[in-house]
Amino acid sequence: QVQLVESGGGLVQAGGSLRLSCAASGTFVSSSVMAWYRQVPGKQRELVAGITRGGSTNYKDSVKGRFTISRDNAKNTVYLQMNSLKPEDTAVYYCNREDLLGRNYWGQGTQVTVSS
Repeated sequence: QVQLVESGGGLVQAGGSLRLSCAASGTFVSSSVMAWYRQVPGKQRELVAGITRGGSTNYKDSVKGRFTISRDNAKNTVYLQMNSLKPEDTAVYYCNREDLLGRNYWGQGTQVTVSS
């Protein structure tokens, strides 16, 4: 079965950096569409960044130039490097995998809090 385990969240001051990790098992990140989403209470979960099987990436406009999604196939892990963090980046961040049939798998989430 597919399991996604996020780590790397925490409390950081505005302008700081964090790197989130998503370790996958039961699947290969190299053969999947992988993404990071985030959610704040009372709002819908939103796409932050994605990476295709071919390595193409896409980003939410508000994080372009600050966040970078990448993957390490040998470690079967996807990363989200977050720089120049802002208080509005505060959210629970979720790792997502979409398979070839369009089914979605989610991790448990990791809290990111950016203080002003």
